[in-house]
Amino acid sequence: VRGAPLIGATAACGVAIALQGEADDAALAQALTVLAATRPTAVNLHWALDRMARVLRPLPPEARLAAAQREADAIIAEDAADNARIGEHGLALIRDLAARRDGPLRVMTHCNAGRLATLAHGTALAPIYAAQRAGIAVEVWVSETRPRNQGLLTAWELREAGVRHSLIADNAAGLLMMRGEVDLVITGADRVAANGDSANKIGTYLKALAARDNGVPFYIAAPLSTIDFASPDGAAILIENRDGDEVRQLTGLDAAGQPATVALATAATPVHNPAFDVTPARLIAGIITERGIAAPGALATLRGRGA
Repeated sequence: VRGAPLIGATAACGVAIALQGEADDAALAQALTVLAATRPTAVNLHWALDRMARVLRPLPPEARLAAAQREADAIIAEDAADNARIGEHGLALIRDLAARRDGPLRVMTHCNAGRLATLAHGTALAPIYAAQRAGIAVEVWVSETRPRNQGLLTAWELREAGVRHSLIADNAAGLLMMRGEVDLVITGADRVAANGDSANKIGTYLKALAARDNGVPFYIAAPLSTIDFASPDGAAILIENRDGDEVRQLTGLDAAGQPATVALATAATPVHNPAFDVTPARLIAGIITERGIAAPGALATLRGRGA
């Protein structure tokens, strides 16, 4: 499972599944502990587990399974609604930028923050889908996102939705911005610190740097559940390191259309493979949430604001 909102919803469902056997305090504690250890960077995981714990701990064991199922269903429904509202707020941004251009608005994204990573339209892709429904011409630069190539998921999503797009190598992003071929960058996030520093898939920071150098607005799209107000800044965000074979090897389809893995480097090649990086708040024009678009330093104002 990947995608911060989907990870959170899956964890909530995982608690409900775990309680189908025993539902006493020990079983609940074990389920929460095991699930919490799975993905350290995505804050939605811990947000969902904390929410499940608050609901379930006061209840007698015999009432916990039904309550867990109801709460997991509520988290799923809320995320879908949040996706729609993120799309609406992002659409206003896209509409404004598109009005200044004669041709299609050229949007760059990174990784996959669409319906394969959430419970509905996605976060970073939600405004793009909303723009398409509104009849606004959009073209999307899809960064491949090595080493796991999640950009291929985004390309598949956009193709299925009929959105014009081009898949690019990660290292092509800076050149495209320098040439003036990018009007807007929107990515998702796995954790946003209280000051607006944002952790997302590795390579996001470099795109933000290129965007700043070339005057391209860079936005994060994420629900409030992705904002970790307990982390003061990006230095407090734990970065997950993953298996080196993700870099040493490449998996795809062979000539017969069957899955195949090929080696790009020997098994003895040392690899450092951080899965995420942190984009400093100073490089982010705004964060698109279900409650509106806020400057990175003004996220606290969203907590009490209605959708």
